[in-house]
Amino acid sequence: MPRYKLTIEYDGTPFVGWQVQAAGLSVQGVLAEAVRRFSGETVPVHGAGRTDAGVHATGQVAHVELARDWKPDTVRDAMNAHLRPHPVAVLAAEEVAEDFHARFSATGRRYLYRIIARRPDLVLERDRAWRVLRPLDAQAMAEGAARLIGRHDFTTFRAIGCQAASPVKTLDRLEVETVPLTGPGMEIRVHAQARSFLHHQVRSMVGTLVKLGEGAWTPDDVTAALEAKDRTRCGPMAPSAGLYLAEVTY
Repeated sequence: MPRYKLTIEYDGTPFVGWQVQAAGLSVQGVLAEAVRRFSGETVPVHGAGRTDAGVHATGQVAHVELARDWKPDTVRDAMNAHLRPHPVAVLAAEEVAEDFHARFSATGRRYLYRIIARRPDLVLERDRAWRVLRPLDAQAMAEGAARLIGRHDFTTFRAIGCQAASPVKTLDRLEVETVPLTGPGMEIRVHAQARSFLHHQVRSMVGTLVKLGEGAWTPDDVTAALEAKDRTRCGPMAPSAGLYLAEVTY
């Protein structure tokens, strides 16, 4: 059976998350329905990552198996026609080997977290970034981020209900970038890259880095929190709205 790799973009605001749940609209669910409507087949859509409610994606990857051998561009265009008006788009479709798996074949995942520091409410960026009210010290945040790079036990930055077999992960990149704005305030982007992440790990790390940006924590506090292996030592978890699954590598 032909297997297709899908690269997907979505606004996570109206969804309960990627995964189909007992109630509520999911990204996985609307994709499966689009497949059914164009192909007549009811088949599972397997994703590279299970984003939470309100989390966005510019580079989510999924795969689907179909009985008929469709042209990849037809799969892309037909799915997009049936996805409307949901804020989900298939950016690309390609036929892949039968042993390709969107989740298990992945060698890395990159997330982006956006923070906008300004007093006025966000209008155009509402639900797409975390608004904080005061300017942040990006250099202090970067110094704290450096303390988390590498292979560590990330229990402190792990959701209580995380189902990962081990809290030990290798964080390849945690970079803090300042982006100029045309209007008031400043934007800070946090780039996180690893083979895989614990549940809520990125949002927990970002919330901790904001404590440094506010001047409430020092880099040594980040190291102490990491080494404590204690969820209660973590900074506040950042909201879901600023998080994007940006890229999955294979």
